[in-house]
Amino acid sequence: MCGIALVLSGGGRVVVAPSAAAAAAVAAVGIQPSDEGKGVTVDELKAALRRRGPDSLGCERLRVRADGTTLGSDGCDCGVGNGGDVGDTELCFIGATLQLRGAEPILQPMVGQSGNVLVYNGEIYGGVHVADDQNDTQSLLSSLESCCSCECHALVRDEACLCCGSVGKSVPQILSTIKGPWALIYWQAEGLKNNVVWPGCIREKKPLAPTVKVMESGEDNDFPESTNMSYWEELPCGIYSIQLKSLEKSGMCMKEACVSEVRRHDWINSSLDELIQWKRKSIVPTVDDLTSHQNSVGDYCLSQSFRNSTEADKNAAYKVLIALRESVMLRTNLNRLFQDDLNKLKDDELAPIAILFSGGLDSMILAALLDQCLDSKWTIDLLNVSFDGQLAPDRISALAGLKELQRISPIRRWRLVEIDTVLTNLKGESEHVMSLIYPSNTYMDLNIGIALWLAAGGDGWVDGSICNMQDGCRYKYKSTSRVLLVGSGADEQCAGYGRHRTKYRLGGWVLLDEEMRLDVQRIWKRNMGRDDRCISDHGKEARFPFLDENVIKTLLEIPLWDIAKLDEPVGKGDKKILREVANLLGIKEAALQPKRAIQFGSRIARESNRKNFGSNRAANQASAGSVEIHQRAR
Repeated sequence: MCGIALVLSGGGRVVVAPSAAAAAAVAAVGIQPSDEGKGVTVDELKAALRRRGPDSLGCERLRVRADGTTLGSDGCDCGVGNGGDVGDTELCFIGATLQLRGAEPILQPMVGQSGNVLVYNGEIYGGVHVADDQNDTQSLLSSLESCCSCECHALVRDEACLCCGSVGKSVPQILSTIKGPWALIYWQAEGLKNNVVWPGCIREKKPLAPTVKVMESGEDNDFPESTNMSYWEELPCGIYSIQLKSLEKSGMCMKEACVSEVRRHDWINSSLDELIQWKRKSIVPTVDDLTSHQNSVGDYCLSQSFRNSTEADKNAAYKVLIALRESVMLRTNLNRLFQDDLNKLKDDELAPIAILFSGGLDSMILAALLDQCLDSKWTIDLLNVSFDGQLAPDRISALAGLKELQRISPIRRWRLVEIDTVLTNLKGESEHVMSLIYPSNTYMDLNIGIALWLAAGGDGWVDGSICNMQDGCRYKYKSTSRVLLVGSGADEQCAGYGRHRTKYRLGGWVLLDEEMRLDVQRIWKRNMGRDDRCISDHGKEARFPFLDENVIKTLLEIPLWDIAKLDEPVGKGDKKILREVANLLGIKEAALQPKRAIQFGSRIARESNRKNFGSNRAANQASAGSVEIHQRAR
């Protein structure tokens, strides 16, 4: 993921609007308060964004005069409040690029022929045409440049503008068509009859919040005094417009800021609205529905169960398999620029795609599908983190999963990267990750964040004897893969959590459906921003095939009783549909794996409890999962 931000200053205050480039609060990523205790400087902001976008860093500065006149860039230092007349508003766009598409390198911010400015982060998988040799940002700017700028057009769903008769789409119409995760800040010169900034973001069809910080005048180039990250605020997500009106026309006092109006715009896409609402048609089975599934109960072994499944079961699993395969294909297509970079590497280093790998059901499905989508000449890195060496449950299942993958695809080079560490050796890293996960601030979030951050770094060891590499020697290795596949979203959509079983026991199918909907609708706030910031801090991009629009749509079309059967044992009835997909892929051992969260599978939770509470028992008594870090530190 790239790192993008806007610093808007003038008239007595500064608004810092780093958009979450398909994450939550990008500008807050990795920024700790400065030594002076005044917060962070713009240079520190740039440094944090550069970790997300290591390929290039650029900025574009504009000044809007009190009469509405816009002056072009007169430098690229992007400091806050660099002179100007009273009442002027200054906009500093910052873009740090992680480029994975396009024939030529690009530099952000991008400036269009009309003077419009775009900083963008994300991937476009449909809705806006992206040629094979083009970059997403280039293609999107071209589409946005054609947008009508009339105020009425941005507020309605009509194709044609009622004011000027333009048949060009409005900015919300264009953004609503994009398929894939994205975030942007777009400056539309003379938009809505005045200059306008469009910040907005969405993560795999669930909007995520940009982060905004307001600073009062007199704070110079530093953000306000703070001892933690609390000066960042996550806003409700969606498409926004910040209108900069002429101060003379608006009648505002010259000492006031030139930000006169902030609006939130509706998504102009009915199918997108439906996915966000996450409503399933078939929730409660009839007697006939249950009778037709009796043949699939049979043997405890899931593979035998699948052979005895009804045609409806098999058809449902096959539909999910097709949707997931297409999703993985879209997210792992290697374009010309990417391949040119990879061809410079040695043969044994050719691993363009990696998987955050526990050997569990979700990561095994992704690995098997990636094998089908990626040319066999490429190695696939399987990144596995452990805080208990070879004894951690996730390490044990990863080793078993490696053997199963080698069985179904023996010509593929599978490289299991064993990332081992001890929590007591991570004091500096833990403090850094605390800044990445904010506003999440519990020990559970920190444990997950550290595990993800270490796994994404890919710095570990490879046992050549089990990976058939380096003459069977164990060797040090750091993955260079810039795209990481992550299994987020599978548990929420397929009833993989223990609480789903509890809700089903208490209230049947209806209560289960309500809990799953709640999980899906809050995944952006509880998981996605935190996880994205931890992974992207290494200059790598996390991609989430289970959260593809078509995958979500396909799963919602399947009756709930075909998604999960929570009367059956753990490791069989939970995520039933995905276990059937695993059987179709030939990974039958993985189809029997129980759900295990990364903090438990890697055993970081156990080590954290011992370090912070003395024991697991003491941690459980203190309800450590919900204890805020700063409260415990007092």
